[in-house]
Amino acid sequence: MSETKSRRLPIAQINLVVMTAIVFYLYFGIAFNAGGIIPRSDSDWSGFLAAIVPTASAMLVYLGWFVVQVALERFLPARIVQGTALPDGSTLSYRINGLRALLLSLFVVVAGYAAGWLDLARVYYDFGALLSVMTIFSFALSLFIWWWGKTRPGGPAKVSGNFVRDYFYGTALNPRTPPVTGLDWKFFCECRPGLIFWIVLDFGFAAAQYETYGEVSLAMWAVIALQTGYVFNNFWNESWLLTTIDIKQERFGWMLVFGDLVLVPMTYCLQAFWLVDHFRDPSPLYIGAVLLLGIAGFVVFIDSNLQKARFRRDPESCRIWGQPARYMETQRGSPLLLSGYWGMARHVNYLGDWVIALAFGLCAGFGSIIPYFYPLWFALLLITREQRDARWCAKKYGADWDRYKEQVPSRIIPGIY
Repeated sequence: MSETKSRRLPIAQINLVVMTAIVFYLYFGIAFNAGGIIPRSDSDWSGFLAAIVPTASAMLVYLGWFVVQVALERFLPARIVQGTALPDGSTLSYRINGLRALLLSLFVVVAGYAAGWLDLARVYYDFGALLSVMTIFSFALSLFIWWWGKTRPGGPAKVSGNFVRDYFYGTALNPRTPPVTGLDWKFFCECRPGLIFWIVLDFGFAAAQYETYGEVSLAMWAVIALQTGYVFNNFWNESWLLTTIDIKQERFGWMLVFGDLVLVPMTYCLQAFWLVDHFRDPSPLYIGAVLLLGIAGFVVFIDSNLQKARFRRDPESCRIWGQPARYMETQRGSPLLLSGYWGMARHVNYLGDWVIALAFGLCAGFGSIIPYFYPLWFALLLITREQRDARWCAKKYGADWDRYKEQVPSRIIPGIY
């Protein structure tokens, strides 16, 4: 094993433990430690340990949910889209029907709750058991994908031969395995089970609040509106995901599986979880200001991505903010946009994305730091992602990337970073 691989191996081992522990500890803090990070003298450790025991009902709920989402991806009407070129030059086709799956799933959940045959609030009370079941499932799926990548015809590419490292980072770029013919596991898991379940959890927390207090608070409505809008936009532009480095470059291992299936739905929902019993009487003026902040983030995030999409389709005739798009030619052949948001910072879309995340946290008030895990984690993730993208672009464009950075010096926040 090379020195680089030996040095990087402990990172995979540590992250397997730390990332899992973080998710469970956040649940402990928000549900059994009065919203605190530091354990208190009255922390309910026994209640926490009892709550995270997997149950048969939690297993049936999650496995049923996962199977239904696979079925919706396979059988709902879909637009077939070709992905971008992979490192070997090939392309894959993808079924784009996530928005239909989202709307149908939420309709069935809401209708079932309204009709009285779905105990939607149960996800709040069984959160710990669901968390354990989802964690076990993500470890098992990662093991299956690791095995398939190691044994598939042609053999894996760019793997170390060390189980822990290959299990963590993955052994296959775009695994499409039996028994579900044609299902791209990475593209499917990036959105379907986790993001839609996130919103179902939000709805369940609102149901728990309503059943306990007879009303849903303004703060709860606000966070549900913002988060549902965020997920809706993700599926409205589902094909954009095919252009991301995650899809084009990253192998599908535990890091992505656990992030997609556990970390995202079970930590991004913690604002709504906290709001079930807290911050139930916020100032309408405060909530209005938070909503405006979130909307501003949406405008920057969506409009900046639309600018890039229009430019990629037709650089010559593209107009941005009423003016012909300015761009820089490169030896690679793909021009780099210098107009609009993209003349302000190289990843100003990340700024808009983070402002939305901050608005999520602000909806929960200031009684606990845990609802701010998402914006804090997301800030670190976006900075790391920008650095990764910068390395990839420097390798792709060479000296042209240095010239581009001179014209657009800011990374994410115009004039600051």
